[in-house]
Amino acid sequence: MKSTTNFRSKVFKRAHEIAKRTNKGFAVCLSKAWALYRLAKAMTKKDEVCFTYEKKDGSLRRAHGTLKDVGRFIKGTGRTSSGVFHYWDLEAVAFRCFRVENLVAVFN
Repeated sequence: MKSTTNFRSKVFKRAHEIAKRTNKGFAVCLSKAWALYRLAKAMTKKDEVCFTYEKKDGSLRRAHGTLKDVGRFIKGTGRTSSGVFHYWDLEAVAFRCFRVENLVAVFN
């Protein structure tokens, strides 16, 4: 029997991964996982989405990015790791990424 995964199971798996890495409550991690899901969904539909995340040095970065029609810019396999969110940065005109647990807010 072939196993199928829907978007809900992907969100819960991501929440579990965030909980393991951060030791935060599962409800907080689940909320962040849903925010990441909504961010990815908005980025595939819209030309520009504004969001904020915490950088490695602790500073906040407000980014303007998209995932719409970026296939032509992908070099290599196009695979991503589960702990990192990749996006096309409209200001830097290049791919950027951040750790999924560092997402702060999404602005529509």
